[in-house]
Amino acid sequence: MSIFLVGSGPDDAAFPDAFDRFAAEVAERAGGGPARVAVAVHSPDGRPLDRLPDYARPLEARLDCAIIPVLLADGQPADPATFGDVHGIVVGGGLTPSYLRGLSGAAPAIARAVAGGIPYAGFSAGAMVAPGRALIGGYRVNGAEVCGEECSEGLDELVVHHGLDLVPFAVDVHAAQAGTLSRAVGAVSAGLVDRALAIDEGTAAVLPAPNADHYTVIGAGRCWEIRAQPGQGVVPAGGTAARPVDVTLRTAAVP
Repeated sequence: MSIFLVGSGPDDAAFPDAFDRFAAEVAERAGGGPARVAVAVHSPDGRPLDRLPDYARPLEARLDCAIIPVLLADGQPADPATFGDVHGIVVGGGLTPSYLRGLSGAAPAIARAVAGGIPYAGFSAGAMVAPGRALIGGYRVNGAEVCGEECSEGLDELVVHHGLDLVPFAVDVHAAQAGTLSRAVGAVSAGLVDRALAIDEGTAAVLPAPNADHYTVIGAGRCWEIRAQPGQGVVPAGGTAARPVDVTLRTAAVP
């Protein structure tokens, strides 16, 4: 079963492929019976339930399923037991630091479920919290701007925290549309992470298993993979040196 890292929110009309493929895998996991799908959502206005239909409706249109809401109100962590008996896990978009705070206590349970074959779909913030080393926000590296402040998630310097440990590289989203490709490049160049993937809107990277080294691309946009050039050393903590990086552009395979 797969891990879907979607570079935008749940715009079913503009990018149905992610929901189509995820729902098909959930149905397979459920073995033809009703599926249970945990959907984690946060809302900065304190009303996460209002965000739930954005993810529930596309799933219900494709599946015989029960939606298990995981409502991430600030200061209220997710119950790890929620993820022990589901056929799929969705983590929505919004404020990445808030999703990480809400899900950090449940991270081992989510990782166990996905390792056991439960499909995972992360939209925007849900994609960013999926890595072991998760880029959760910020717009400066050593004081220099690497993207617009509007993409900062309320943080100044780039911040990397332990995430859900589902994928082996950091993830940034809205890459071409919001200019966050440069943030992902800055994170690798500064030695905050060794590898990063910046994903355009309307696009997803699909891993076949947890922490798989390879992935496929679906959708109309691009995935920009950033790695430090071979032979480059680690940047010392607090250092200002920049490592040279290589950027590889990948798009969906043409049938």
